[in-house]
Amino acid sequence: MRIATWNVNSIGARLERVLAWLELNKPDVLALQELKCTDDAFPLMPIQALGYEVATLGTGRWNGVALLSRVGIEDVTRGLIGQPQYEEADEPRAIGATCGGVRVWSVYVPNGREPDHPHYSYKLEWFAALKATAAAELAQSPERPLTIIGDYNVAPTDADVWDIAKFENSTHVTPGERQALADVLSAGLVEVMPRALKGEPFTFWDYRQASFGRGWGMRIDLIYANQAFADAVSDAYIDREERKGKGASDHAPVVVDVDLP
Repeated sequence: MRIATWNVNSIGARLERVLAWLELNKPDVLALQELKCTDDAFPLMPIQALGYEVATLGTGRWNGVALLSRVGIEDVTRGLIGQPQYEEADEPRAIGATCGGVRVWSVYVPNGREPDHPHYSYKLEWFAALKATAAAELAQSPERPLTIIGDYNVAPTDADVWDIAKFENSTHVTPGERQALADVLSAGLVEVMPRALKGEPFTFWDYRQASFGRGWGMRIDLIYANQAFADAVSDAYIDREERKGKGASDHAPVVVDVDLP
């Protein structure tokens, strides 16, 4: 089974590239983040025409997550256990479903903005809800393969940013965020590490300052999984080529292949 995650930074702007990528790479499941559309506005028909069922969670201009599957979608869950609100709104940032016997979650962790911003506190609370959800999923079906994939908006180590000195007093690398990320793992998950193509582990490059060409990137799109899933992984990689060219997202897809019974 091939499972992938991709922050597309607007499904409307990236639809043609998503369709082409699906046809070329043929993932069984694709987790999407940052849809920037409502459920009603999601482009179902062209994706369904490629043989995919779709579950979405989108409420408007920002955020939004989805799961695309050609191996079935069952037991769809929208939102986390105890998910906090931001400015009295439930943001669409997490959706889970069982696809071909694998429990898959697509998550889009809050950015945090700045360490002293209310959005940063919200981010840490959101991580706590993600940990609670992961723990509940694992307790319910400990032997079922589980993966929680998506844009975590945290670089786990200093090696996961192009120059740690450039991130002083910035989010994505603070001790609080990294501890919150580690707390999610402590629920019973491990990280599946993608092999670095061309010696570069990054999954995100800002549109500004020609960051992609300069190699100014970050690894923030992650694959977390239980041991049953991790033990079945045969390959994992970052599709850096998809970040190239006109109209690309600022994130690259991350792909994991698993050999399951």
